[in-house]
Amino acid sequence: MIVVSHRGPYSFSRGDDGNLTAHRGAGGLVSALGPLLSAEVDATWIAAAISDDDRSAVRAGTTGDLDVNLRLLDLDRAQHRMHYDVIANGVLWFLHHGIFDRTRRPRFDLRFRDAWDAFVAVNQCFTDAVLETAAPGEVVLVQDYQLTLVAGQLRAQRPDLRVVHFTHTPFAGPDDFSLLPTDVGADLCGALASGPAGFHTKRWAEAYRQSARATLGRRAAVASPFVASLGPDVAALEAVAASADARAAAGHLDDAVGDRLVIARTDRIDPSKNIVRGFLAFDRLLEARPGLRGRVVLVAMVYPSRQGLAEYLAYENEVEQVVARVNDRWATRDWLPILLDDRDDFARSVAGMQRYDVLLVNALRDGLNLVAKEGPVVNRRDGVLCLSPETGAYDELKSAAIAVHPYDLEQCAGALDDAVSMPLDERALRATKLRALATMRSPADWLSDLINHAGK
Repeated sequence: MIVVSHRGPYSFSRGDDGNLTAHRGAGGLVSALGPLLSAEVDATWIAAAISDDDRSAVRAGTTGDLDVNLRLLDLDRAQHRMHYDVIANGVLWFLHHGIFDRTRRPRFDLRFRDAWDAFVAVNQCFTDAVLETAAPGEVVLVQDYQLTLVAGQLRAQRPDLRVVHFTHTPFAGPDDFSLLPTDVGADLCGALASGPAGFHTKRWAEAYRQSARATLGRRAAVASPFVASLGPDVAALEAVAASADARAAAGHLDDAVGDRLVIARTDRIDPSKNIVRGFLAFDRLLEARPGLRGRVVLVAMVYPSRQGLAEYLAYENEVEQVVARVNDRWATRDWLPILLDDRDDFARSVAGMQRYDVLLVNALRDGLNLVAKEGPVVNRRDGVLCLSPETGAYDELKSAAIAVHPYDLEQCAGALDDAVSMPLDERALRATKLRALATMRSPADWLSDLINHAGK
């Protein structure tokens, strides 16, 4: 079996002694697949060398000393930057999450065309790596929107391979997808339509099917998409929760919040995560409910992301400004309403998920949002989940969560009010149900679904 993804299960860094050291990568895909593939002797993981130290590891042959058979691709830097920053993150991420400011963006010009050529070329580099590695009839699992073209390229060049593509993001419906240049949309949909394409929910699978039909024509052959939701790795989460790092983080958090109620969130600082509106809804809650002032703290464990994009830098600045305004408005001598922690520290996030009374996930749109499942698994206070219906996880968890409208600040503030004031017996019932729903699917279930569909 071969797994193909943009970011791999390990990254490398050079220590003070000059030696390269491998570190387990971040992200839901790595945490889900890493432990499963380490036991697969015949599994290979193909990914991009992201950093200079990753490239040095490729050239030094260091990637062979891991528990996963890892092949990192030393891509042309200029092409890779255009592939990743301009097309994957600057266009496709915004498209599938519905976050373009349409009066200004997108604009498809000569720079876009150069970047699109680079996107095609980088996808072909991944395809070539698979072709060099794959045995006849091998299963190939291609992951996510950065590599949308790979499955189609592989099927055209090696029809013997059993290839499946899985998209972890939402998929744009026809109205949004039509923003793309006609040929680009046809290339993307054509690659996916050539074989099995998977999504976390029926909603995204149906959006893809409709976009493919609208783009390729009603008579085009479009393979039926499948749905395979990803669940959390419970054992791995519990191991992190029991670690010294998580215990230390929990102690620091207890010192900071005392016996106050905690509303928590943990996200990348990404416009699609809707962090600013969450802070504004909390501000409205404090305004409407004076009795909560001094009694509740919003613990925001958020960390910078994609700082090569101007929109992300601007959003990070906006996050900091809104936190400052809310704290300036309501803080007292011994109470800070919002605690902002911008470290990328998973042990800290797990400690925060253990401690929350309310978990806020108000994303504008999300393929799944694994945090909405991980939180109920490790929480120790019968915490309430306030969850946006625009997340893929909502389809599975809605019967035990409180819905929060991602754009309606008044409704979100009311939902937070309902959550913090919920009677203890109802909290306990909801929390028990949430844990059961969140753990109905395991990473092994998800992987098995992909392998089964690869054979179709």
